[in-house]
Amino acid sequence: MKYSKFFGKTLKHISSEITLTSHKLLLQAGFITESVAGRYYFLPLGQKVMDKLTAIVDKHMLAADCQKMFAPVLHQIELWQETKRDKSGGYELMTLKDRRGAEFALGGTAEEMFVDVVRKFNISYKELPFTIYQMGYKFRDELRARGGLLRVREFLMKDAYSFDIDEDSFKLTYDKLAKAYLDIYQDCELKVDFVPADNGYFGGDFSHEFIV
Repeated sequence: MKYSKFFGKTLKHISSEITLTSHKLLLQAGFITESVAGRYYFLPLGQKVMDKLTAIVDKHMLAADCQKMFAPVLHQIELWQETKRDKSGGYELMTLKDRRGAEFALGGTAEEMFVDVVRKFNISYKELPFTIYQMGYKFRDELRARGGLLRVREFLMKDAYSFDIDEDSFKLTYDKLAKAYLDIYQDCELKVDFVPADNGYFGGDFSHEFIV
């Protein structure tokens, strides 16, 4: 398609309140436009980039024997209460009630949901280990959403969850997925450092981040 036919054009003038270069360029080039603070439209050019990135992620997740699925965006609040994360992460958790008064959390992450769906099945140790993942929208009630597509209140996230036989099995899975992520960055032509990180309220015995 010719660029002249694309919806969403380049902009000459950007608000002086926008200070990050990456944020300015995305707006000026017509990849995104803001709805309200922390929530963005991906215009056709931006959506093409998103589609390309998700295809790269899918390729390497499937190569690492991960299985793709999808979980509801609305999480029954009882699951978050069960792990007590409704309180520990309450500053970011967004909640709502339906017409029957049932309370839900807008998923900011999905550990509870994936554990809940797995325990609905009678899983044998012979079926372990396995890893399931999704590409789904997440919601965070961020205090200050002023970094373009960083620390936004609504975003597409790839999250994966492994179910393992024991700690040794989990470590093998962890290392395999770490390599898959490194391969993803290589496909995106990004050089990253793999460094220890704070677990935060997400928990876990150890954690790493990929720093660009």
